[in-house]
Amino acid sequence: MKKMEPETLIATTLLANGIRNHLSLQSNVSISSPLHPPKQPFVIGVAGGTASGKTTVCNMIISQLRDQGVLLINQDSFYHSLSDEQLEKVQEYNFDHPGAFNTELLLSCMERLKNGHEVTIPNYDFKTHKSTLVGQKVNPSDVIILEGILILHDPRVRELMNMKIFVETDSDLRLARRIKRDTVERGRNIQNVLDQYARFVKPSFEEFILPSKKYADIIIPRGGDNAVAIDLIVQHIHTKLGQHDLCKIYPNVFVISSTFQIRGMHTLIRDVKTTKHDFVFYADRLIRMVVEHGLGHLPFTERQITTPTGSIYPGVVFYKRLCGVSVIRSGESMENALRACCKGIKIGKILIHKEGSNGRQLIYEKLPADISSRHVLLLDPVLASGNCAIKAISLLLSKGVPESNIIFLNLIAAPQGIHAVCNKYPKVKIVTSEIDATLDNDFRVIPGMGVFGDRYFGTDEE
Repeated sequence: MKKMEPETLIATTLLANGIRNHLSLQSNVSISSPLHPPKQPFVIGVAGGTASGKTTVCNMIISQLRDQGVLLINQDSFYHSLSDEQLEKVQEYNFDHPGAFNTELLLSCMERLKNGHEVTIPNYDFKTHKSTLVGQKVNPSDVIILEGILILHDPRVRELMNMKIFVETDSDLRLARRIKRDTVERGRNIQNVLDQYARFVKPSFEEFILPSKKYADIIIPRGGDNAVAIDLIVQHIHTKLGQHDLCKIYPNVFVISSTFQIRGMHTLIRDVKTTKHDFVFYADRLIRMVVEHGLGHLPFTERQITTPTGSIYPGVVFYKRLCGVSVIRSGESMENALRACCKGIKIGKILIHKEGSNGRQLIYEKLPADISSRHVLLLDPVLASGNCAIKAISLLLSKGVPESNIIFLNLIAAPQGIHAVCNKYPKVKIVTSEIDATLDNDFRVIPGMGVFGDRYFGTDEE
């Protein structure tokens, strides 16, 4: 196997670790029009020292996303305009300090864009150090790139991002680039540039910018010269853009890739006219696919084996310390698929009763005695409000199961349930085959497929 260069390995490893984002979509989902919530953009933050190549990296990403709408917002547009008094002592002003930026205005613009509204981005003149009266009007886009030296410094701005990038370049090269840029583009002399660098730029980099590197998901050494790292980033963006909005927000939510086969099976199990025999048959097929996908999120160990041809095959060994837990009674429909995939697997049971409009009461539980040392596949075909799932997960946690060891498997999920579970238990993985539109006033999933247990076990009314 070809050995990867260190800088490429950094980008690859960080991509594999996943994109962490703690943004809650609840404030953006319209309750009055749940079927048409605003499409959520994929937000990328690109930070790094002055003249590190941030803009080059952004332009390379944009050039490879030709089939997507991309909006580039530069943090420099949000500099505070200097007063006449400040202009008189402009040499004493630190443009690399967090206080130099109008972060509140940046947050306001991003909030409007995420809610599907047009915004006006200020135009900042670096020669006069003031924002012009007429700004640039921009519309929401599929991808929004926030670029700037301190774009990863403020936690409120970081929470907006689905991907955080830090561009790392040698300090001498950055200084040389800054001298060229400021003298040619901004009409300054070399001595002023060097004085500003020594007094403000370098200290601010060490105090504010460099520490923000730890928040990055991806670090790009050599900036725009690292084409391999940028290609990996673009591939990952394409993957994320093809996912449901909630998968962009919650990295612990996984929807199996849709195909015409999957769509066709959903059509059949959702159809009110489908017979019990066909409902069970196609539900079982979908359940098997969800279970297989869920097993793919378990840890594994590498192992080389010899094939009958005498060849060496670099394979992996399945993780064996796992068990299933079904939520009675709908969850029991998923047990056969789990047993078919995992020979001799232990399966526990939980019975939870609805209590009032939003409460749940634990009625019965029978779990493996050593469940705390196992990874747990929690089985329930429908995730609606999330109340039942939260009750089941809290029980597993009380038994000593680590939150990160729980994988919740279901066929369909409502956004409200995903919000509820992910906000309370962000380390629990949710694997589903489709995310539906919303819940109705009776907490039924819409469009949904009716009462799953009754249709599967044949106890629904004719």
